[in-house]
Amino acid sequence: MKIGLQILWYFAFPWVLLLCAGTFFQYYDFKNDSHFLEIKRVAVASGWYLPFFYCHIIASSTILLLGFFQFSKWVYNNRPLHKVLGKIYVFGVLAFGAPGAYVMTLFVNRGPGVFISFLLQNTLWVAATLAAWIYIKNRKIDEHVQMMRRSYALAFGAVTLRFYIWCCTVFGNGVSFKHNYIIIAFLSWVPNLIVVELLNYYDRKKQVVYQSPVPGLKS
Repeated sequence: MKIGLQILWYFAFPWVLLLCAGTFFQYYDFKNDSHFLEIKRVAVASGWYLPFFYCHIIASSTILLLGFFQFSKWVYNNRPLHKVLGKIYVFGVLAFGAPGAYVMTLFVNRGPGVFISFLLQNTLWVAATLAAWIYIKNRKIDEHVQMMRRSYALAFGAVTLRFYIWCCTVFGNGVSFKHNYIIIAFLSWVPNLIVVELLNYYDRKKQVVYQSPVPGLKS
């Protein structure tokens, strides 16, 4: 399990950095002349899309990077730092990242399947983040950790989505709206949650073993 987590860590971190750096260098000047926004000309013309788009990409890039380090032992054991980064993460998701994603989802033009995937992913993201915040307020540490893993797995869907798009472009025939995109839309976050659920199950199983009474001893 530890080896698997280390592999995931070293595989994921370069992609997080690449996404965050790419977002900054592509959109830092707010010129609205990127290839993606050219595709979204109709959405941009509505007047609603751009403000929420920038809210989403700026907040999501920030919380992806900060949230990644929340799971490191050094940050986790540094309680003041962990608390500050956690507040930034929760506030970033609930106030900027998720609202921006909801509005962007309304302008998805890649079919109802992709729309449902993004809508469901974002709703679960809000629910998991809010639940994690409530758990820590009630000092339920284990539940908080497990829910934050779910929250970050859903946020990490932004990274895996672009990884699959890159794979389809380099090794396939690109992204087809009718076939490939609906597959990778769900593939970007469902496997992430499955991995997290396995990790949470493994942790709960360890806790049960540690808490089990030693045979032959009276409590």
